[in-house]
Amino acid sequence: MSVGNQREHNPYGSLNAMHAGLAETIGRWIDSEGDCGTSIESLQFFRREAPSDACACMVEPSVVFVVQGAKQLLVGEQSYAYNTERFLLNSLDVPASSQVLEASPQRPCLGLVFKLNMRVMAEIISQSSLPPARDRTMESSTTLGSMTPVLLEPFTRLLGLLDEPEAIGVLAPLIEREIHYRLLSSDLASRLWQITSVGSQSYRIARAVHWLRRHYAQPMSIEELAAHVQMSASTLHHHFRLLTAKSPLQYQKWLRLNEARRLMLNEGLDASTAAFQVGYESPSQFSREYSRLFGVPPKRDIDGMRDRAVFIFR
Repeated sequence: MSVGNQREHNPYGSLNAMHAGLAETIGRWIDSEGDCGTSIESLQFFRREAPSDACACMVEPSVVFVVQGAKQLLVGEQSYAYNTERFLLNSLDVPASSQVLEASPQRPCLGLVFKLNMRVMAEIISQSSLPPARDRTMESSTTLGSMTPVLLEPFTRLLGLLDEPEAIGVLAPLIEREIHYRLLSSDLASRLWQITSVGSQSYRIARAVHWLRRHYAQPMSIEELAAHVQMSASTLHHHFRLLTAKSPLQYQKWLRLNEARRLMLNEGLDASTAAFQVGYESPSQFSREYSRLFGVPPKRDIDGMRDRAVFIFR
């Protein structure tokens, strides 16, 4: 039997071997817990050595592969568990919580994050003969897809370029384009068609998210935001919550509070200064909303984070 036929008849054996190869590669580039950028701008690695509680994060438009271990993402009331058989796709910038389910020092949870380029996706749709996705049902911007050797193979070649840095500038864009094509041929094609189709509700919500990310410190009017993306206020509110699990106002508040937390922790700003910088007019309102989101008042939260960091590095 030929190699191609063997793969066709034993796809899981092929996947296991490909995952083992990717785990070896990722393990070479990141040998301690954490996240790691690479010389390929769209590609990041992660390594976790123990199960964890859910940690708040902002997920960019991306696909996330676990090549060893298991994780889950929590978006609103929905949970998305993924491992070597299922991968995570997110098509919007979404506030979420990430949790490690399976990991140990001997067998760490290893994986990669590949940032999606929606412009490339739209170009492929317009230039190729790919059939339009039939399922246009609007659901969450986060979903799970089935891992296949056809999808995983270009990632194997992309990671291989890290050992050939002089070729990255020429070959990485070609492989990245192929990856986008493979995703548009996968079982998640309908989600990607929705978000890249100009005029669709998902596309308009993506524009609203982009505006909020850039202007979170400015006063927001739902009516003005709706007019900006050519939707009615009620339609914007409904579809925004459907795709992000938050209302536009809740999304803006999440952005403001997390940026204020970063300013206090990394740049040493006090709570009042950080509050004004991210758009709050009342420090007391900022403190109330901060405590509601993070569980403790701003100063106690930042002091606790600094104490934990000192403990970790002793």
